[in-house]
Amino acid sequence: MARDGAVYACQSCGSVQTKWAGQCPACGAWNTLVEELQARLPGAMAPSKATKVRGLAFEGLQDETPAPPRIATGVDEFDRVCGGGVVPGSAILLGGDPGVGKSTLLLQVAGQAALRGARCAYISGEEAVEQVRSRAQRMGLAAAPVKLAAETSLRAISDGLKREQFDLVIIDSIQTLWSDAHEAGPGSVTQVRAAAGELVRLAKSRGVAIVLVGHVTKEGTIAGPRVIEHMVDAVLSFEGERGYPFRILRGAKNRFGATDEIGVFEMGDAGLAEVRNPSALFLNTSGERAAGAAVFAGIEGSRPVLVEFQALVAPSAYGTPRRAVVGWDSGRLAMVLAVLEARCGLSLGDRDVYLNVAGGLRITEPAADLAAAAALASSALDQALPQDCVVFGEISLSGEVRSVSRMESRLKEAAKLGFRRALGPAEMDGGGALAVTGATRLGDAVRRIGEAAWD
Repeated sequence: MARDGAVYACQSCGSVQTKWAGQCPACGAWNTLVEELQARLPGAMAPSKATKVRGLAFEGLQDETPAPPRIATGVDEFDRVCGGGVVPGSAILLGGDPGVGKSTLLLQVAGQAALRGARCAYISGEEAVEQVRSRAQRMGLAAAPVKLAAETSLRAISDGLKREQFDLVIIDSIQTLWSDAHEAGPGSVTQVRAAAGELVRLAKSRGVAIVLVGHVTKEGTIAGPRVIEHMVDAVLSFEGERGYPFRILRGAKNRFGATDEIGVFEMGDAGLAEVRNPSALFLNTSGERAAGAAVFAGIEGSRPVLVEFQALVAPSAYGTPRRAVVGWDSGRLAMVLAVLEARCGLSLGDRDVYLNVAGGLRITEPAADLAAAAALASSALDQALPQDCVVFGEISLSGEVRSVSRMESRLKEAAKLGFRRALGPAEMDGGGALAVTGATRLGDAVRRIGEAAWD
């Protein structure tokens, strides 16, 4: 029989049950329900029968609201993803794979912001103060006036932040914090939820911007209950493929700016260096373009980015052909292969297919369909695309090439980097800077690639 005040929290989805079960009724995971004691937080008011109700004050949509102030950290790529800077009183959750550089990025943000006059604190629950100080010295931030602390007690952190006034506080990480109001261990759903709730309330009441570091699961999602992502004002993810020095900071949620904005960094011995022009970084400009390569003109947030799609179509040595893709959706690749076979007459069902996005960048927008199809057709036909050609467009199941958003921005970025041709939807207009080759159907684009008909 469960003890008084005990509930069972799922460590996978965060749902709370009144009795134990082998399988979580909410998410279906097995052996994830853990007994946890519910306790009232210190300072919480007991329910009262005579509660005074305060009336609501309504305002109209026409009322003017001033734009929220921003703290410029000095790391422009970080400020871009946050919407132009960090908003005082906001809570930001940053997730990423182990070793990708989350702590390095945030220490660099705190150091640069402190050098610009902001009052910053860095609280680590995973490293000692000496380790953080040593990293700061390697990054050239030893002179930055950042207050350091190594603490995991939520009560001690809350009391310390109430005694001193800060503009920006980094907490690394939320999974290491524990509250003495709960008997669950650090990292459990109850502890993570309690720590996030307390820190978000502290950020709003004190007007301090708090950045929380979150661990991720093997699926790439932030560990803990999803309610944390609803509580904070912004959710950022720090991505990077092993073997590549490039790191991508991507915004998944932002109440004070645009989502899907990206910042690009390059990891070096002295920390992370900002990449001002990602398009030039992800492109190979040496020599003629080989068969199986196509340059995609994409949009990441508000920024146009050019990246190279690389494809290889080879005879299969086994009974079942292989399909391997890196940096793109495997389901989208299967759809494009089916359209190429059914609508364009390319026989790919008995051949191995490999597709790679160069530089470790992950592409998610549908406008990359035509670039992937062009790279696959180029490899299958052994016919290289022109060196100065960019490709973009969405492909339907009927083989139609559809228009995409912000075509003018894509073409301007391509022209700025020296490209002179574009293959895409029939509606696009190069404005005289590029010679456009419009395709109504995918078969037309494949025919042009096979015949090298570009003039």
